[in-house]
Amino acid sequence: MGSVYLSVVVPCYNEEENLLHGALEEMAAYLTAQSFSWEVIVSDDGSTDHSREVIKQRISDKPGFSLLENPHGGKPSAVWYGIQAAVGQFVLFTDMDQSTPLNQFDKLKPLLDAGYDVVIGSRGTERENFPLYRRVGSAVFRSFRRLFILRHISDTQCGFKAFKIDAARAVFPQLEALQTKPQAKGWQVTAFDVELLYLSERAGYRIAEVVVEWSNRDFALNKNKSYWRESRHMADQIFRILLRRMRRG
Repeated sequence: MGSVYLSVVVPCYNEEENLLHGALEEMAAYLTAQSFSWEVIVSDDGSTDHSREVIKQRISDKPGFSLLENPHGGKPSAVWYGIQAAVGQFVLFTDMDQSTPLNQFDKLKPLLDAGYDVVIGSRGTERENFPLYRRVGSAVFRSFRRLFILRHISDTQCGFKAFKIDAARAVFPQLEALQTKPQAKGWQVTAFDVELLYLSERAGYRIAEVVVEWSNRDFALNKNKSYWRESRHMADQIFRILLRRMRRG
């Protein structure tokens, strides 16, 4: 380990449309222009569409890209499989839809090089193609969450986070979703990011937050998104973290 500077882990569950819109080609264009060494691990979470076939075809001419074929376990599981396979000094996980383009790593890299253990992207307040009701709901969620935990972090939910590999491997196994292994059914929103950052902060890791570009570019057609269900899951996650914190004193 250490010969590769950055491992990029891309969780994938039924992302055929985003793949066909050139997500991997966009990542490759950025990475091949960099001076640091890298790898891309597409960690498939038991996709039921043609994602795996498309990935295999699209990475066949891309050295440094690989595919992990995993059983369906949800996003935390897919990211964890990728982290375990990573050989980089740092690991970045990013969404397949590239709503935050991979080139935004340019903003995270100086802080990683300066010694931070965790550097996360923040979508800020201007979120292109983000409906007004979601902007309002997001602001309410942030205010509620910051009353109790992670007071110094603005945006826990941006899917663009980088870790020192040792920090990632120390914190991820503690996630409730990986310890209890609930049965995942289809695509679902998860607020594991809140717990992940809470555990990182509690462990004493240095965390930095950087505003990155974000615009909704998700072309996937089969994601059953429900704003109220997402909000309920996030609220439940916070209450579970608070309950565990009180139990541990």
